Amino acid sequence: MEWLWLLAATASLLALAAVATTRRLSRRLTRLAEQYWELKYEHGELKARVRALAPTVEEIAASTPAVPTTFIPMSALGGRKSKG
Repeated sequence: MEWLWLLAATASLLALAAVATTRRLSRRLTRLAEQYWELKYEHGELKARVRALAPTVEEIAASTPAVPTTFIPMSALGGRKSKG
């Protein structure tokens, strides 16, 4: 009969430990969820700020000079033979 009391006491201690662990993990999960949403909000703000500062595609195209494309035949490049 004593082993039943010992078993009940052990089960009660394990249950209390499980409840304590569950509460601790629940608080940690809540804190992590808050941090996630704060980071997501800050990321959105920074993304908007970078977009406002970064030049657009049209601005980049207007600032770069146009490069002329011309055809140069290979015979014009190697016209002279080196002596050797």
